[in-house]
Amino acid sequence: MRDELPRPTNAELEILTVLWSIGPSTVRGVYDVIRRRRPTQYSTILKFMQIMAEKGLVRRDESERAHVYSAARAREWTQRQLASDLLERAFSGSAKALLIGALSSRKSTKKELAELRELLDQFQEPRK
Repeated sequence: MRDELPRPTNAELEILTVLWSIGPSTVRGVYDVIRRRRPTQYSTILKFMQIMAEKGLVRRDESERAHVYSAARAREWTQRQLASDLLERAFSGSAKALLIGALSSRKSTKKELAELRELLDQFQEPRK
């Protein structure tokens, strides 16, 4: 598999989020989850998942009558890819500007801020 996959669209990201939460699934399984959130058509979800398989965003197991799809990459990998892309496109590569933008966009809890401080400390330590 390529190291770089295309950046998922919002609709594709919604489907990936479903697959990350419920695990490998048929189109029907993904459709059932999404239609509880908003109106959609089965054929729309099917087409998106077929396109996503062509792009390499999902894997398709065709060994059964109902094909089973799974995310090609872990949620964390995709989040890092999206964050890296956003960092370059919107913040000129400045992690500081990205963090300030994220923190100023909504109020963070004390717990979230403590976790961020801990993570920043970990990243400051020399890597082995």
